[in-house]
Amino acid sequence: MTVQFNHTIVAAKDKVRSAQFLAELLGLPEPQPLGHFQVVKLDGGASLDYAEPGVDFPSQHYAFLVSNDVFDALITKIRDRGIQHWADPRGQRPGEINTNDGGRGVYFQDPSGHYMEAITVPYGGW
Repeated sequence: MTVQFNHTIVAAKDKVRSAQFLAELLGLPEPQPLGHFQVVKLDGGASLDYAEPGVDFPSQHYAFLVSNDVFDALITKIRDRGIQHWADPRGQRPGEINTNDGGRGVYFQDPSGHYMEAITVPYGGW
C-alpha cells in the first residue's frame, strides 16, 4: 500500500483572492470552485482547498518544492509587486533569499496571513 498526500483545507479571509494569489505567483492553473471551496491544483494530484471559515484562525505554514524556473518567475513577481519576503522563517533577513542545502528558498505571506515558503531543494539536500 502506498500513501500520497491528496489535499488540505486552507482557511482564508477571502478564498478567491488567496487562491488566485498563490496560483498566479507559482504559475499554477486558475483556481476552480468546488462546492464551497476554491481549489488550487498542484502537480502530482494534490490540491489546496481554500475555504472561508467565518472565524479567526491562526496563520499556518505551507512549503512548496519548486523547480528553478518556477523559483525564478516567483522571485521576479514578488520583487516586481513589492511583496514583502524573507530568506528565513523568523523574518530577520528581509528582501533576501536563502541558499540552504545548495538550493534557493524564500518566505512570504499570502493575503490571509499564512506563511508560504518556496524551496528548490528539500531540506537535507535529498
